[in-house]
Amino acid sequence: MLKTNICDLLGIKYPIIQGGMAHVATAELAAAVSNAGGLGIIGGGAPEPEWVREQIRLARKLTDKPFGANVVLIAPKSGEIIEVILEEKVAVVTTGAGNPGPYIPRFKEAGIKVVPVVASVALTRRLARAGVDGFVAEGMESGGETGQIATMPLIPQIVDSTTLPVVAAGGFADGRGLVAALALGAQGIQMGTRFVCSEECIAHPDYKQAILDARDRSTVLSGQSTGYPLRCIENKFTREYMDKEASGMPIEELFQLGVGKMRLGLIEGDTENGTLLAGQISGMIKEIKSVKVIIDEIMAEAQEIIARLKNSAGV
Repeated sequence: MLKTNICDLLGIKYPIIQGGMAHVATAELAAAVSNAGGLGIIGGGAPEPEWVREQIRLARKLTDKPFGANVVLIAPKSGEIIEVILEEKVAVVTTGAGNPGPYIPRFKEAGIKVVPVVASVALTRRLARAGVDGFVAEGMESGGETGQIATMPLIPQIVDSTTLPVVAAGGFADGRGLVAALALGAQGIQMGTRFVCSEECIAHPDYKQAILDARDRSTVLSGQSTGYPLRCIENKFTREYMDKEASGMPIEELFQLGVGKMRLGLIEGDTENGTLLAGQISGMIKEIKSVKVIIDEIMAEAQEIIARLKNSAGV
């Protein structure tokens, strides 16, 4: 069985973590991922704090395996969501869009593993000194909020900058990707877009279909001028947004332009006027499957590839 240090750290069977996707990373999806051997994550980026509490408690009814919660630190109610996570004592917290340093001592005191999402060596080194347990290194191929460095050059640089375990994110959906991540020095992979197209995900069917219909160049990176670039499937809204961004619309107005658009696209299924978060891996996703089948197929393919590589190398 393919097992890495991240499995021991997080108490999971397989080195696969689910991304904490806004609106759609619910208790049902997180529990399904954890039950299948990975680490499920409840998305805390956009919701009300009490919703996060309800989802954590529901997940505990659906699985007896470890799961985590995500916090987007620039979100208006991130501080309140952090308080909920501390009170509920989930196994793991992942963080994004900011520096979780001030909260790390309280997370550690509560017995919560801290695994921030990073997109640069500088932030990795700073957070390693602050006492985190590991990292998710996210390349710009990922869906949603992302960095400016591609996965292939980012992962080895992050790995070389720390002794803590690193999980690779951004462009992973199958066993080939898992093996590639391991070759780059990562201890596992995080997937978001692949899990959107699962039976257990509550995402609107039209949003899922947009991912299934996507090609290699179907996603765009908007909001680069705001400092928080967002990767999503190109549609009427992204074209209008990027036109206004290029014309020099103030950042405050750009942020206001996007209010409510994620829910409109992801939950209500408006594929032209809503935001459809998706990574560049979308072009490889062609079927909706159960979480268990997705994870089992990835692990089987990865182990087959590793065995084949060993044989071809004469090991």
